[in-house]
Amino acid sequence: MPTEKFSIDDLMTLLVTKAGLPPQARTENPQWTFADIGLDSLAFLQLQAELQSLYRVELPSDKPLAYTFGQIVSHVNESLAREQERVA
Repeated sequence: MPTEKFSIDDLMTLLVTKAGLPPQARTENPQWTFADIGLDSLAFLQLQAELQSLYRVELPSDKPLAYTFGQIVSHVNESLAREQERVA
């Protein structure tokens, strides 16, 4: 499992490589959502699977298209920090 901090750039890379986001649609805006870059709930499901596989992080799916990219990044980093504390 990677140990460095997860960033919006990492998130965008996953969305480009795994969820079909066109590279020119990448953003660094933490307030944007999937709708802002033209992705749907299927892309969210693909992201969930990748985060689980790469980081062992569960991304809640109660409101998939309402999460901002900043919230997703924060959730991943908080989950990684809890895991590091647990194994320390």
